[in-house]
Amino acid sequence: MTPAAASGNPQPPPTYGGQAVIEGVMMRGASACATAVRAPDGTVRFDVRKIDSITRRRVARVPFVRGLFVLVDTLNLGFRALAFSAGVQAGPQENLAGAPVAASMIVAALGGVALFFLLPAAVAFALERTLGFAPAVGVVLEGFIRLGLLLGYLWGIGRIPEIRRVYAYHGAEHKTIHAFEARRPLIVEEIAPFPCEHPRCGTAFLLTVVVFSIIFFSLLGPMPLWIRLVSRVLLVPVLAGIAYEYIRWTARWQHARWARPLLLPNLALQRLTTREPESDMIEVAIAAFEAMRRAEGAESSHSLS
Repeated sequence: MTPAAASGNPQPPPTYGGQAVIEGVMMRGASACATAVRAPDGTVRFDVRKIDSITRRRVARVPFVRGLFVLVDTLNLGFRALAFSAGVQAGPQENLAGAPVAASMIVAALGGVALFFLLPAAVAFALERTLGFAPAVGVVLEGFIRLGLLLGYLWGIGRIPEIRRVYAYHGAEHKTIHAFEARRPLIVEEIAPFPCEHPRCGTAFLLTVVVFSIIFFSLLGPMPLWIRLVSRVLLVPVLAGIAYEYIRWTARWQHARWARPLLLPNLALQRLTTREPESDMIEVAIAAFEAMRRAEGAESSHSLS
């Protein structure tokens, strides 16, 4: 347990986070984000953006509301970072920004809701009717179907060689943030020993949403199929807000012994979405982190040539 936690006044961890992209890493802070990508010629290309705004700062202080805002904001920044990384790999002749990015984000969001919320609800409802399950059993079954789809999806795409490399960059991102939070120098030798899993990972968020969905949907009681489907869609923002607060809370107490069992499922799930990175992948993660810090005006802890 940290001294702050032992005193009963734990200090929240830094708000730095990010995601892996194609042959690179995006790091984000409170007012800037930076994407660093290893180009085919071996150089590192950067895309640095300021993301601070009055609306962002105000919403970030409103519990539960900020969860949905952060989710939408993260999707937006994430797709832009993915588009940049794809463009670096494709070459300067490709333009993957603007409308294609917005369309891809909308399609992905709708597809995710359909696959992980509507499909499990419909399948569970059909099983209730054909096998005679009680509605309460059907809701639990729906939750396990949703969890199975999530695990199967993460495992399945992880079998693709290109995605395995993205997962390795994901591990590099987490290791770099771990090292910064531990106040270690941001060099490969210091970062490499840290774990690939991190309590604030988006994978943890997904699992938390699935678990909370079982609890909240069970409180709604039996209902016709169309009302059930509509309720699943309408409650997505509610689940996102609650899951976000839960992730922040458990991450804040991550060093307390009593909190470790709460973190274990989320950390275990990340074994599907992270891989041990190579040294050059960690170098790219460092480059993204340092570029983000410079954009925020923070003093750099390690200078990269």
